[in-house]
Amino acid sequence: MTTFRRRVAEWRFPFLRRAALWVPQWFDKVAVLDAPLEAAMAFPHLQQPSFLLASLKADCINKPFAQRCQDLVKVIEDFPAKELHTIFPWLVESIFGSLDGILVGWNLRCLQGRVNPLEYSIAMEFLDPGGPMMKLVYKLQAEDYKFDFPVSYLPGPVKASIQERVLPDSPLYHNKVQFPPPGGLGLNLALNPFEYYIFFFALSLITQKPLPVSLHVRTSDCAYFILVDRYLSWFLPTEGSVPPPLSSSPGGASASPAPRTPAMSFASYGLHHTSLLKRHISHQTSVNADPASHEIWRSETLLQVFVEMWLHHYSLELYQKMQSPHAKESFTPTEEHVLVVRLLLKHLHAFANSLKPEQASPSAHSHATSPLEEFKRAAVPRFVQQKLYLFLQHCFGHWPLDASFRAVLEMWLSYLQPWRYAPEKQAQSSDSQPRCVSEKWAPFVQENLLMYTKLFVAFLNRALRTDLVSPKNALMVFRVAKVFAQPNLAEMIQKGEQLFLEPELGIPHRQHRIFTAPTLTGSFLSPWPPVVTDASFKVKSHVYSLEGQDCKYTPMFGPEVRTLVLRLAQLITQAKQTAKSISDQCVESPAGSSFLSWLGFSPMDTNCSYPANDLDEMGQDSVRKTDEYLEKALEYLRQIFRLSEAQLTQLTLALGTTQDENGKKQLPDCIVGEDGLILTPLGRYQIINGLRRFEIEYQGDSELQPIRSYEITCLVRALFRLSSAINHRFAGQMVALCSRNDFLGSFCRYHLTEPVLANRHLLSPVGRRQAAGQARGPRLSLRFLGSYRTLLSLLLAFFVAYLFRVGPLLCTLLLVLGYILYAMAMTVLTERGKLHQL
Repeated sequence: MTTFRRRVAEWRFPFLRRAALWVPQWFDKVAVLDAPLEAAMAFPHLQQPSFLLASLKADCINKPFAQRCQDLVKVIEDFPAKELHTIFPWLVESIFGSLDGILVGWNLRCLQGRVNPLEYSIAMEFLDPGGPMMKLVYKLQAEDYKFDFPVSYLPGPVKASIQERVLPDSPLYHNKVQFPPPGGLGLNLALNPFEYYIFFFALSLITQKPLPVSLHVRTSDCAYFILVDRYLSWFLPTEGSVPPPLSSSPGGASASPAPRTPAMSFASYGLHHTSLLKRHISHQTSVNADPASHEIWRSETLLQVFVEMWLHHYSLELYQKMQSPHAKESFTPTEEHVLVVRLLLKHLHAFANSLKPEQASPSAHSHATSPLEEFKRAAVPRFVQQKLYLFLQHCFGHWPLDASFRAVLEMWLSYLQPWRYAPEKQAQSSDSQPRCVSEKWAPFVQENLLMYTKLFVAFLNRALRTDLVSPKNALMVFRVAKVFAQPNLAEMIQKGEQLFLEPELGIPHRQHRIFTAPTLTGSFLSPWPPVVTDASFKVKSHVYSLEGQDCKYTPMFGPEVRTLVLRLAQLITQAKQTAKSISDQCVESPAGSSFLSWLGFSPMDTNCSYPANDLDEMGQDSVRKTDEYLEKALEYLRQIFRLSEAQLTQLTLALGTTQDENGKKQLPDCIVGEDGLILTPLGRYQIINGLRRFEIEYQGDSELQPIRSYEITCLVRALFRLSSAINHRFAGQMVALCSRNDFLGSFCRYHLTEPVLANRHLLSPVGRRQAAGQARGPRLSLRFLGSYRTLLSLLLAFFVAYLFRVGPLLCTLLLVLGYILYAMAMTVLTERGKLHQL
């Protein structure tokens, strides 16, 4: 063995071979030392693990990525576990990055095959479930090595529970918490190699910094996303059994390394954790596990780690605290995070649905089944449901009101439709009609009632606050309405609500039952609890386990939610009309109108009719899509809640859909009060989202209005002082000129007086009373000379005159003469307009 180690060391570290040329006797002493202790004492600086780790660290700087991976493969094959375990923590961190997010490692979240094909293929081959890295994991697993993982990097609820010396409900942490020694720096988990590797792999999605917005990376093409898919397919197979660990010796077969910590019964995990179930960390009792469970311990560990690291960031207590408007968010998921969770949910549905019909039936629970079959049956309800519900509740309540919510929405809809991932779906015909949801999915709907009903109400509240004119937002409303409108789904949801609302007093044998989870005892393969045939009890247990015993349930098909649906129907109708109005407005506006307005040659609308919208960028095709999405969404809502055509017609009329000038002059929804118009909640929504607006005009002294962005501040103020001095000096003469009844009087009135305030649109009675006594005499205003537009126009005129050999003086005379002619024409037109009004 010593000769083998020396030969490997010489091949792996060429500098040792070169050193042996001039110090042969010294190196031979190292080679003949058989006892490790003697070697460490005689030559502590030549310990093989330290050489190995130091050389690998140096390779990270000096060698390219491909060469480093080749060397790692040879090291894993040639070195024993005793020497590999010292490099394992460093290697895991160098691949997935540090837990504090400072080191990015191989940056798997940005590594794509089409961008870096060589690095991508090498990394995927190395980290594959059957690749060299997993061989290293199994090699160390067989020797029962443990690695410390700091509790401070665990999700918030788990970290808080352990720090309070309370054992978390997940069996993943049982018998792993290590108290710090005297002078230690905190609590740690003692993990086996497989757990340590999966912990780092899962947490790298959370701990690493979010990708910059400027970096356009498609998550589904990244190495990390594809590795998650491969690990799920390998350890949670939909066909066959979990492949055994790879052999650590050439040509030999190795048995599956058994976990050194006992597993827990599926029936005792994942439900609401009452105070009676809290146990002190010091009492981490062992549970005798059946050896048959060892064949899927890796599958169980993988799923528990993924769920804990990706979903367990909110507890029921924390969720209830987050309902306060003053609560601060403890964890904010990213869009990439949500996409990976959706991949997990889709695979779990396929994994659970891969049970054969005879295995999936309730009667199969009482017969002998394999651990994998038990795991498939328990994976979603016991491991995922509660944590996913709290995760979705937080996302629905705190995610920004923008199009990025689509990722959360699709994750939610994927969970609500397990039938999409059932094997029999492939045999169905592909027709345009929505398929009826089979009655066999009624238990799933009932046991996930809150996922359907309460989250649907949360989505309604979001939709009522978003701009439905945007095609992306309209698409989200359409997607939700289409899913819930699947034939027979609404009936199953309504049946589940009836079971939950069924009064307890009417059935004596159910009066005193408590809806709590079973105790955390029993072995991995302990018998399943008796099948609960009482559907009402199962639904109540589900609701109370997720919301607590004191929850207040709002029925999805009750009057409160129906009112929200009717409001959404109103807004859908309004959004369709607004989209058409914006489209017509864009068609009518000439391409160069904004530039001419800036120069002052055409009127400039300082009060824009509508804010920026997706329609401005996508054009007529976007209007068509928006109208199509909203039209279908309205039809689906009518089917789900059985709305009649007469109701929708009445809503449309009540909304005031009769518009003038394509809706540009329609006022927001409001009522008339003593002091004028008062906005309704619908009117506030319309203003916030740009659906309607008031025609707001400045009606004060035009000389005192705020300085605009297109004006020069210092010049405006100087011109105001100059015009004020002129007006004060020649006030009497200007009044006399404007009082004349001839053309000169009309000419002076055109330039020296403002339009009468009474002719303006005064929408508020308060404003009318304030302006009643205001009467301003003739005055000169020079503020127009402080505008960038005016100065640029004059500069352009002088530049054109210069090109035609016209001097500045002559150019000025021509400009004055031209303006006088323009003013005379406008004076005549103005006087004729006044005579016509009389």
